[in-house]
Amino acid sequence: MTAPATVGGDDRIRLFLALDVPEEVSEELRHWGDRHLTRGRAPDSYHLTLAFLGTQPAAVVQPVAELLCREAASTEPFELGVVGYRETRSVGMLVLADPSGRAASLADRVQAALVRLGVYERERRPWLPHVTVLRFRERPRLDPRLPTIRSFAPSEAAALLSRLHPSGASYEVLESCPLGTADRRMRE
Repeated sequence: MTAPATVGGDDRIRLFLALDVPEEVSEELRHWGDRHLTRGRAPDSYHLTLAFLGTQPAAVVQPVAELLCREAASTEPFELGVVGYRETRSVGMLVLADPSGRAASLADRVQAALVRLGVYERERRPWLPHVTVLRFRERPRLDPRLPTIRSFAPSEAAALLSRLHPSGASYEVLESCPLGTADRRMRE
């Protein structure tokens, strides 16, 4: 993720909510991808999408970021681990295990709140914790050896602006918030 971006209230933006991937894990994924993902284009950054809202008026950023931060603050820390590689029609992804169920619970609460806010329609399929590691026009049907990265704990959730370019999408952080701060405040 990059530094915070700014947008005007009348602008229309491509918006999504995600969990960060720690920088050291992102570095390991880059090195692994360079060795094992022989076709397609690697993303510039790694994240776990909680909800893709599509094109929205910029005025929704504040209420969306507030609900994201509220839900993130009430989420206890959790770890995720790589359990598989999967391809869809346009992306290759590392599927993650969520043994505590906290990532799925956070995604569910955020999506439900977005529906109530009127800015999101849930997908029919259940949320799948994953990190996109490859984009392509034609499915390469790779079967790479999985990376040997340790389980990792996302520390932040973010509202991101997605800008489309001929070379692919770039992402800019509009608002970010730490996970689990509500529990920390109660203990202090």
